[in-house]
Amino acid sequence: MGLEIRQAGQSDRDAVARLLDEAFRSDPVSSWVFPDPEHRAAVHGKFLGVFVDVALAEGRIDYAVDGSAAALWLRIPAAGPDAEHVPDEVPAKMRAVADPDNERCELVGRLTGAVHPMAEEHEYLLMIAVAPGRQGEGLGTELIRPVLERCDREGVPAYLEASSERSKGLYERLGWQFTGEAVRLPDGPLMWPMWRKPQ
Repeated sequence: MGLEIRQAGQSDRDAVARLLDEAFRSDPVSSWVFPDPEHRAAVHGKFLGVFVDVALAEGRIDYAVDGSAAALWLRIPAAGPDAEHVPDEVPAKMRAVADPDNERCELVGRLTGAVHPMAEEHEYLLMIAVAPGRQGEGLGTELIRPVLERCDREGVPAYLEASSERSKGLYERLGWQFTGEAVRLPDGPLMWPMWRKPQ
């Protein structure tokens, strides 16, 4: 197939945010954060745009040249045993930017942050999106494979949270394993933290 991949820059910001919005509009977690579909359509792109801004500033975005897929990565350093816990400002920012009266905007980030393993340096797959009309073609696997190959060469683990049973199965095939502690959103769906040892 040969997916052409480049690194996204600031000029791609809005296109990547639109792609995430389209890919995750009916995702179980997005549907829980924004139960009303009309409201979700209005604010969901702003909500996910914060992830794009974080990845552009602190990580990188691997982007299919044809705009069909994007993967947002952060390299997370190991936190030593004496490291002070610095509160993550991203969940509060997501709420402030997208939907200030909706505490679920912030809660999802707080709950996933609470179980994120920090003892080892790792690559964090913050989000991966494939355009709705192109899902099921293997684009996501092709997009993240180069990073996983580099992780294996360098001996670096990788981490993510799967937001659906379907995506959990896809990640398992690529070597990720469920950590054993699901994130339970109040009256909502589960999320599965997954860790991948270098292979």
